[in-house]
Amino acid sequence: MFIFNKPKAILADLIPEGYVDIHSHLLPGIDDGAKTNEDTVQLIQTLNSYGFSEFITTPHVLTGMYNNTRDGILETEETTNKHLHLNNISRLLKAAAEYILDETFVELFKKEPLLTLKDNYVLVEMSYLNPPIQLYEILFELQLAGYKPVLAHPERYLFYHQNFEEYKKLKKAGCLFQINLLSVTGYYGKPVLDICKKLLDNNLIDYTGSDVHHERHAQSFKNKILLKKHDALLAALNNNSFFKLSS
Repeated sequence: MFIFNKPKAILADLIPEGYVDIHSHLLPGIDDGAKTNEDTVQLIQTLNSYGFSEFITTPHVLTGMYNNTRDGILETEETTNKHLHLNNISRLLKAAAEYILDETFVELFKKEPLLTLKDNYVLVEMSYLNPPIQLYEILFELQLAGYKPVLAHPERYLFYHQNFEEYKKLKKAGCLFQINLLSVTGYYGKPVLDICKKLLDNNLIDYTGSDVHHERHAQSFKNKILLKKHDALLAALNNNSFFKLSS
């Protein structure tokens, strides 16, 4: 008797109608994402073809590397939306930011309002080398200031892969988790895929994001999903509707 494996789904085919992307690097020329307005247009058109409806784009704020400021990001958002309008792109693009968790960040949110995904939800990330020494103090101070941290791509922090309990500790400390969609295709390698599966299986993932930087990322949405079960992934995809921009 022949047993045929069910064909694996294409990632782009799972994007729900009206999907709101809460993590991308679409603003041109201010970090390691889109370089030009033309790049931004191309990326949005590609993602739109998969069902992406709205974009909360999140340039890096990382002192010493990407010294983006609130005013600078908002100014780039305004000029980018004007360019999109001139190119007959009506998709909504709102600028937030992806903040690195460090002492400079603490000084920043105590001094001025952060650029949030919505209301008090703020996208944060860690160094890929190691977590900050004062991680839990920073998270406590952030929430004391009235913000809800959404941790970007927890599956990509290799230093947690051998200590899964640390993910649960982060959740208890108030972190929401956003996985990168390309992680479920193996784009970042098998270790990241495996921990992504485990996070989904343990219902620890709240939201998803493209984390698109360039066209190679966008084209990789045509890759197959390397998960046996899609329920938790679909739930996280649909949770993004909370961030809908349009009325």
